Amino acid sequence: MSPTTVIVGSSVGGVRTAQALRAAGYEGEVVLVGEEDDLPYDKPPLSKALLSGASTPEHISLLTRQQAADAGIRLMLGRTATGLDTARQRVELADGEALGYDHLVIATGARARQSPWGTPPGVHVLRTLGDAEALGRDLRRGGPLVVVGAGFIGAEVAATARTMGVADVTIVDPAPVPMSRVLHPAVADRFRQLQNDHGVVTRFGIGVEDIESTAAGLLVRLADGSELPAATVVVGIGAQPNDEWLRASELTVDNGVVCDEYSRAVGVQNVYAVGDVARWFHPGHGGLIRVEHWTNAVDQAACVAHNITHPDQLRTHEPVEYVWSDQYDWKIQITGRTGPELDPVTVHGNDPERSFAVLYGAPDGTMAGALVTNWPRALITCRRVVGTVSVEEARRTVEALVRPLAGSVE
Repeated sequence: MSPTTVIVGSSVGGVRTAQALRAAGYEGEVVLVGEEDDLPYDKPPLSKALLSGASTPEHISLLTRQQAADAGIRLMLGRTATGLDTARQRVELADGEALGYDHLVIATGARARQSPWGTPPGVHVLRTLGDAEALGRDLRRGGPLVVVGAGFIGAEVAATARTMGVADVTIVDPAPVPMSRVLHPAVADRFRQLQNDHGVVTRFGIGVEDIESTAAGLLVRLADGSELPAATVVVGIGAQPNDEWLRASELTVDNGVVCDEYSRAVGVQNVYAVGDVARWFHPGHGGLIRVEHWTNAVDQAACVAHNITHPDQLRTHEPVEYVWSDQYDWKIQITGRTGPELDPVTVHGNDPERSFAVLYGAPDGTMAGALVTNWPRALITCRRVVGTVSVEEARRTVEALVRPLAGSVE
């Protein structure tokens, strides 16, 4: 009897795992379970092209029914996993069905943190296709937009809204600068200026006390006593892993499914996790990490598929982190670690106002990561050398990219 791999989660991590299994020669049954009724789709465009209407659900499809059939992937969409019996190797679904497996891949991702101020009409979070479609409809009705949270999602939504013609956009965040979790304050302030240059009002260092629904619309009350009228509010205050359905299982669940360096769930047999829901041991960092990046989900899916099909040749999953953000006509790319505790060194490209690289040094002087804006050649170089050379050597290497192109725009 041929083996069965059940993959729970139909976003990019789950889809890429299914496809990678087939590419690796896996001949058993592959079952892809998804909570949403929609066919699998890509999520980065939700805050950009899909939200603005420049793209459609068909354009962001990850897997059509025909592609699934051709690859021998059985789709079970609109089905919610509610429990896991590792002793019997069965996934329990909300409708009472139980799926047996020989290998299980958990790819349930993460969900947006809900608004602590309630969700009256006009208040949105953004994580799913349905979220993006509902938000787009409200933005097209017009009126002021208030974005609570200045991480990647909040900054992208504000930028997209302005390109859609929303005239009155305000970002509110208790942090002093945008994207504060991943950038040094001096660097992050350049992206506050980017928003201001495009007409967005920024209220940093101020928290939200309440969001009230009134006869005139929404009213966002701030901690300093001021009030912001709004037709639409987007709450972008982070995400949390979809791991509650596993809490009663034998798995170790702590801010995600805890895994070893091979992405195997610790303490159980034949269970793996990929993407936002996985918290795994990264040999390069010497500890457990959980990464909410599209690229990580894709890379981890390939690693898990290899380890399922080649159990005697296990591969560790120890990627160099990479994430990007599109805001207006700026491409912002981050590789490695760029936390506010690290020391930044800035190298300007041929158009210093737009193209620059910020190199981040670890305490031992090694280049820990980099932020690169509108400078593709510098990004390629930084991804190649991160973690392997000193910040000073990396700076010289990146600076050398400017000289052959002096006088031109990158």
